Amino acid sequence: MRQALLIAAVDPSVGGVLVFGDRGTGKSTAIRGLAALLPPMRAVAGCPYACDPARPGDLCHRCRDHAGGLETHIVPVPVVDLPLGATEDRVVGALDLERALTQGQKAFEPGLLARANRGFLYIDEVNLLDDHLVDLLLDVAASGVNTVEREGLSIRHPARFVLVGSGNPEEGELRPQLLDRFGLAVEVTTPTDLPTRIDVVRRRDAYERDPAAFRAAYAEADRAIRDTLTQARAHLPSLTVPDATLEAAARLCLALGTDGLRGELTLMRTARALAALEGAETIGLDHLARIAPASLRHRLRRNPLDESGSTARVTRAVAEVLAP
Repeated sequence: MRQALLIAAVDPSVGGVLVFGDRGTGKSTAIRGLAALLPPMRAVAGCPYACDPARPGDLCHRCRDHAGGLETHIVPVPVVDLPLGATEDRVVGALDLERALTQGQKAFEPGLLARANRGFLYIDEVNLLDDHLVDLLLDVAASGVNTVEREGLSIRHPARFVLVGSGNPEEGELRPQLLDRFGLAVEVTTPTDLPTRIDVVRRRDAYERDPAAFRAAYAEADRAIRDTLTQARAHLPSLTVPDATLEAAARLCLALGTDGLRGELTLMRTARALAALEGAETIGLDHLARIAPASLRHRLRRNPLDESGSTARVTRAVAEVLAP
């Protein structure tokens, strides 16, 4: 889970992270804790969508009109929670009723998708999300643009975000259309060894007793992770996937019978981001082998003749296809 989140922070094009597992295993804590580790970003001052001044093609209409003299500042990367009970207006944005009633002006009040632009959108219990919100997220995630046509408003604004979801598989399955949009899927289980359980409880107790002292104790480790992310992002453009590694990724997907080509694309992007995180000069088969389960476990068709789980099937295929 930790590795998948860091990979998504290095290369958002990986396509997001889905975390499924037992209740009380720290899924939400880890995802929300990511906000403190992300290097800050430069954005247009006063822009509700935190537009990137280095990418003129992705500017909103307001920033595009003032492209000649944009003021910028450094802001934290947003990590926005999407509650299960959120209305469609809260998610996509709607008419600003206060300005409409007091000033008689039609103005747009941005929603959660606007706040999440260039950051992370986190959905806890994603498998319980209403179908109409799932459809909406699928459209926006595919286009990177949120379009609002209602109450006489016609607004288009950038909405590029890394989608992160968590949930408990016992409470329901995820719709296949949304499942396919996640680049990585990881499983979290309750630790079964005594030292780990004791350490988790001890750390949680220390945090509850003195949150400030707990954060201070790990400030240096957080700074080290932030520096690693910054270096990995700078190193990423110089890394290319060798033909032999790309061929191995395609052979692995063929062996598993994955639908479409998203499997190969995700393997390529994830292996490259992992190599950048580790400061490697080239992308090898070991990178593929380590990220293959997270990249492919949710892309397999169910095989009624194979009782093993999807993770075991991927691990078996990796051993057969990528064996030296």
